[in-house]
Amino acid sequence: MRIDAYSPTIRRKEMDAVLTAMVQEHVGPGDQSQKLIQTAKEYLEFDYCLALRSPVNAIMTALLAMDVPEKSEILISALSPAYYANAISDLGLIPISCDVDESSGNLTVETVRQKLTSNTKALVVHHSLGLVTDTPQLMDLGLPLIEDCSRSFGAHWADKRAGSFGHFTVLGLEERDVLTAGGGALVYAMGRREGTVLRRYSDLYPEYRLPDLNAALAIVQFREAERNYAIRKEIAAAYAQTSLRTRHKTLIQNGESEYNNYTYPIVLETGFKDVRAYAAKKEVELASAFEDSVVSKRTDLVKSCPVAASLALRTVLVPLYPRLGKAQVLKVAKVLATLP
Repeated sequence: MRIDAYSPTIRRKEMDAVLTAMVQEHVGPGDQSQKLIQTAKEYLEFDYCLALRSPVNAIMTALLAMDVPEKSEILISALSPAYYANAISDLGLIPISCDVDESSGNLTVETVRQKLTSNTKALVVHHSLGLVTDTPQLMDLGLPLIEDCSRSFGAHWADKRAGSFGHFTVLGLEERDVLTAGGGALVYAMGRREGTVLRRYSDLYPEYRLPDLNAALAIVQFREAERNYAIRKEIAAAYAQTSLRTRHKTLIQNGESEYNNYTYPIVLETGFKDVRAYAAKKEVELASAFEDSVVSKRTDLVKSCPVAASLALRTVLVPLYPRLGKAQVLKVAKVLATLP
């Protein structure tokens, strides 16, 4: 039986929560959405939050709350999701892609400084594959900062959790995020000042707000987060032992941080097609890690962001998610150890 590269972490508890919401005959934005915000606040300790239908809505709302002038430049990682560039452009702003560090796939002060101009008004930090960026250093640049912890949820930088550094933070709830609620996102402000600004956008049309079905699923995801984190850590440890036998490298978590094991990224020394075909014969799917990134969609960035372009071509994801059984983990580990 084939082992997929991705699989949303949905168990009986999540299903029961969604069914309960359906029985209440209210599937649009309502009580469950507000309950989700309260549950999230217990974990994240933010000042104010909005539950929205998609990460695109969340990024755009955060940028609007920053009130940056039209045609301002907004810096992003070239390995950020491709929709970043579209969302920024749709607001009349200019997305500027920065290159990344080769060992982690994340922004650094050096790569950001290369793209700074007098027209740069904000920075959006996306933690590549859940590996936490040195956000405190980036904050020293003095730019307003939006932090996306959709895939780094549960990770920390030193003694602070990922998502607690930005002026505004986005926590996606999409299928491939850490918390998989079938879609949606939270956008929140840690501080009171930013929270006051975000409140101005609370009077949203229902079509922008998170439906109760998704919210009900997300509530359980929050409560099961620690359990899922422990399972991910155990699986990653098994992979780490076998990956030492291969010539391929892994992306690493730099600095004083513990990785949340969102995935297990391998940077290939050989061609992706050959490696993927080999794994497929063993019934294990390997996915391109950055197929949805800005640099993968824009060939004009290859020269200006060479490291990101190279990582986008060579980085694959090994299946790692809490629903994997022991036999499946052993099967994937064997494939990992024998990659051509």
